[in-house]
Amino acid sequence: MEHKKLKLLLINPANQRRKGLRMRILSTYPPLNLAIIAGLTPEHWEIKILDENFDAFEFETADLVGFTSFTSTASRAYELSEIYRKHGIKTVMGGIHASMLPDEALQYVDSVVVGEAESIWYKVISDFEANTLQKKYKGELVELGGKPMPRHDLLSKEYLFSAIQTTRGCPMQCDFCSVSTFNGCQYRLRPISEVLDELEQLPTKLVFFCDDNIIGYGKKSQERAIELFKGMVDRGIKIDWTGQVSLNFADNEEVLKWAARSGCRMVLIGIESEKTEQLKETGKKLNLNMGVDAYAEVFRKIHRYGISILGAFIFGMDTDSKQALYDRSNYILKSSVDAWQTTILTPLPGTGLYNRMKSENRILFTNYPEDWSRYDFSEPVIVPGMMTNSELADSMRDIWTKLYNRKTVRKQFRRSLWNLRNLKFAMWGYISNYNYYCLTFEEKIRSGDPRYSHWLVSEKAAGKH
Repeated sequence: MEHKKLKLLLINPANQRRKGLRMRILSTYPPLNLAIIAGLTPEHWEIKILDENFDAFEFETADLVGFTSFTSTASRAYELSEIYRKHGIKTVMGGIHASMLPDEALQYVDSVVVGEAESIWYKVISDFEANTLQKKYKGELVELGGKPMPRHDLLSKEYLFSAIQTTRGCPMQCDFCSVSTFNGCQYRLRPISEVLDELEQLPTKLVFFCDDNIIGYGKKSQERAIELFKGMVDRGIKIDWTGQVSLNFADNEEVLKWAARSGCRMVLIGIESEKTEQLKETGKKLNLNMGVDAYAEVFRKIHRYGISILGAFIFGMDTDSKQALYDRSNYILKSSVDAWQTTILTPLPGTGLYNRMKSENRILFTNYPEDWSRYDFSEPVIVPGMMTNSELADSMRDIWTKLYNRKTVRKQFRRSLWNLRNLKFAMWGYISNYNYYCLTFEEKIRSGDPRYSHWLVSEKAAGKH
């Protein structure tokens, strides 16, 4: 039976409070989830992805419009959904935020997909075609093999990186993270042959593995990671890649060897804090089990294989005093991480942190959905445990000035060059730090916001501009 050609428009919204982020293409990664949805959609549908990271929104007609969003972009998704609904066009929303707060999302969209879409998207499409679209669909946690290839061809050609996922799920259940709530606590694996097939079809030679921990937990996961990396080498897949790992990345030097040979240039490690009390607060079990004294040796092992380290640190935890914030920034500068991602503790729906902050009435911005745009990890949205909100904000502006300036970035590059003994590999850390410098300050400095005027003055005085 021949089907009528229908049009599906998939939209990746951008945070309108943080438009400057879109100016830095190194800070953006393609919406792989929309490429997955496109791959799951029947062939008789015409599919287009509108990505506000690069494309200014312009209304265009469609039969069905689908949205994904993070918490910080949810309000923008709702705003665009309302435009389509006023034209009588049905909208559906999935992704992490809608899955955590489906009843909120249903105030602005016609249907919500909760959880992973692979097991349920066919039902959404068939119900829409039968004019019986339901308000809520619940996806199941299924095996990752045997699924259609994501439609990377529909993603913006302006992305420098391609994105791929080889595993889902995390058993760690850290207090600030919603991954286990969304993807489950079981570590699920895609068949390696399917991963390799997809790698061969990616449109760029720069690749981001968006697994929460690409090498997983335990000996079997290590063996699987080695098999994947060897497979990349054996097939002659020549890429430079980055991904997210935990401190156990350095447990097995065979993992490090084959990761490096397969093109690993930098890994993001969730360090969070250099002190035990903050790790206990956040439930960072793996870091606690290894001990903060093990950090330096882990970094040394990774560097020995020419892999840069992007360390992720959290500021503003309940056990953080003002002095602890400065201690952490000093630790970052003295440690041998090559680049640093520094964020303010932010309670995202679906996390233990959010539930606790809400029950204690410590969330400052609750004018939802508008205030969700503030939940981008760059401003305090909760009452801190050991200081005022303004003290945290002022301290972080001071710390970011210290961590992200050209003198510091260049000094760190020289140290990375010494640790890695390779100009190309050291550049990964340098570019990351410089990009964070731009992301953190560029929009705010040039916006005329008086709170940030001292950064512009100090940079000019130092002859930086």
